[in-house]
Amino acid sequence: MSKRVCEDCGVREVGLCGSLDDAELADLNKIGRRRHIERGETIAWAGDESQTCGNVLSGMFKVSAALADGREQTVGLLYPADFVGRPYASTNDFSITALSDAEVCVFPATAFEETLEQHTKLERELLRRTLSSLDEARERQLMLARASAGERVASFLMVMARKTSGMRPSPEGPLTFDLPLSRGAIAEVLGLTIETVSRQMTKLRAAGIIALPGGRAVTILREAALEEIATAA
Repeated sequence: MSKRVCEDCGVREVGLCGSLDDAELADLNKIGRRRHIERGETIAWAGDESQTCGNVLSGMFKVSAALADGREQTVGLLYPADFVGRPYASTNDFSITALSDAEVCVFPATAFEETLEQHTKLERELLRRTLSSLDEARERQLMLARASAGERVASFLMVMARKTSGMRPSPEGPLTFDLPLSRGAIAEVLGLTIETVSRQMTKLRAAGIIALPGGRAVTILREAALEEIATAA
């Protein structure tokens, strides 16, 4: 992976590599490669040996756990610039599956661990991001415990508006994007039923806060109103 590839990277400044200077980046380049991931492809299975890690360059992934009764529970989402995998772990705790076509800059786990030990800034940045992810997970649990169904759906849409790739202007409003999850999957993430998610989306549309042009597309018509609902909890 050449330096030029990194210069073309859309998350270069906000990703883990943003903490590195050119010399340090060159060391990381030696072990990294870009990998295209098809929608629905699982790049890590829970319980399997942890062999790779990397940065999400584009697309979205879900992090899921298998329950004792055979069901799958989504426990998190990964967006562009997020880190994938766990260095120093012998096995994967969760499965990671692409929700859309995606691209990941991947590193062999052992080689990446060696690079971490050689570059303190990279190690420190990974620790910072890990702690930030832990804080986000705690905030999500607090939100699920306190927020109403409407607040959960509004908060989810605000996050998607900020982080979903492929956002585009629309004559109907300032921003239109495609939800990477089905309503069933959204319900699973938010701890709601499909019917409740659909009802809340319809309520937001009736209030003129969002529009639903078709398929999974969502247009935010009144961002301030949506944010007010999202932060009410």
